[in-house]
Amino acid sequence: MTKYLRYTIYTGIVLLVVVSILNVLTGGRVAARLERIFAKEEPVTIAPREEKTVRFIEGWTNKEIAQYLEGQGLWQSEEFLETVGFPQIDYSQEADLPQPVDLAARYEFLKDKPANRGLEGYLYPDTYRVFAASSTPEELVIKMLNNLDRRLTPKMREDIASQGKTIYEIMTMASILEREAPINYATGDNEDARIIAGIFWDRIKVGQALQSCASLAYILGVNKPQYSAEDTAIESPYNTYKYRGLPPGPISNPGILAIEAAIYPTKTNYNYFLTPAGTSDIVYAVTYQEHLNNKYKYLP
Repeated sequence: MTKYLRYTIYTGIVLLVVVSILNVLTGGRVAARLERIFAKEEPVTIAPREEKTVRFIEGWTNKEIAQYLEGQGLWQSEEFLETVGFPQIDYSQEADLPQPVDLAARYEFLKDKPANRGLEGYLYPDTYRVFAASSTPEELVIKMLNNLDRRLTPKMREDIASQGKTIYEIMTMASILEREAPINYATGDNEDARIIAGIFWDRIKVGQALQSCASLAYILGVNKPQYSAEDTAIESPYNTYKYRGLPPGPISNPGILAIEAAIYPTKTNYNYFLTPAGTSDIVYAVTYQEHLNNKYKYLP
């Protein structure tokens, strides 16, 4: 027997032993794979899971996000709201409703959020990709919270704490500013939001009601150029005309420019502001009489 023949036989024996061992360990998959290779079968192709792109606008509420997702064919609106929490609901008073997902142990910025409130205010508005057929609402929520976690820098969190405020208070104020002020995310302009933030924080400091029309829009579910006396008297803890201080929680999901405005307000002498009908401009006033004059001049 030649040296070459002995080497060939030895190599073949070793290969058979290796294949036999692998075949046992993999439950026969190695043998099946080799059989397909030698049979020259076409390779099996796995189709990628279909992805869907969703875009959430700054200032949308949980309800608006849920309705959008239903319109995109992902989940029923109620299914998403059961995950993130229904607007205005105090879950300590609603034992029959499914409790929203609790992720406070996973995210430091959720630790000061009251356990009886949903995630309104924390669903960071941005563009996301989800697997259309297999993703769950909670998986999308985690993507949105991860995004917010990145946006809230350590410096911002330090500055919030140094002001004696909580992240929950900042997110609540930012949610109001997002609906009250003309913020331009294309240019990065949030000057008016910073001024209004200064007015609102000053009102809280002196015990004056915020009187935010955005809070009425949240309660009523409709935007009006001007709200009636009956609207301002509606019974709701979110009514900032009726109750002083911040509402029980955020009234929308703010973007980063609104969050920055809430943390870094601009100090002015202004005490009042309004938006003329049909425009996005803000008209400011120092005195109440000046504000009344502006209302007479600019509002219908």
